[in-house]
Amino acid sequence: MSNEEMVIRCLNCGAKNRISKERMHDRPLCGKCGSPLDEIIIRCLSCGAKNRIPENRLNEKPRCGKCGAYLVVTADQGRPIDVDDLTFDKEVLSTPGAALVDCWAPWCAPCRLVAPILDEMAAKYAGGIRVAKLNVDESQVVASRYNIRSIPTMLFFRDGKLINSLVGALPKETIEQNINAILRKN
Repeated sequence: MSNEEMVIRCLNCGAKNRISKERMHDRPLCGKCGSPLDEIIIRCLSCGAKNRIPENRLNEKPRCGKCGAYLVVTADQGRPIDVDDLTFDKEVLSTPGAALVDCWAPWCAPCRLVAPILDEMAAKYAGGIRVAKLNVDESQVVASRYNIRSIPTMLFFRDGKLINSLVGALPKETIEQNINAILRKN
């Protein structure tokens, strides 16, 4: 086998196929069964189901065929993003789907208690809900727009509209129940 060729095992029949590297961009087919050789199998992190996805469609945010969860977590998913007065509309209100905004301040002890819970929720529900953090000391325009008087305050949005808010350092279960309620409405 030359350096310009590779062996790819068919996911359908298991046959080994020798393919030149140039031909990989042409969506080659298995010589035995005719199945595409550029497909990969991704196991869903939520339900464990195996999903067959063409490699060139990975950037289209594929979802699990069984439970609907996102199969590919991008770099911006899985952790909260910081927003301020300038970026709030773009990152929260203009984003389709669900969003959770944590209104906090660095000097607030209850805010620091909630932060690891929100980090965990951002990772757990990556692709389903966007988690953002708004420092109310630095972003007073947005804080006054949503009448933030106590922190931590969590604002729940769906398609740019405020749906619910929670005030105080609440337990993880309460926050997760509200996330699930917003996701069910999506």
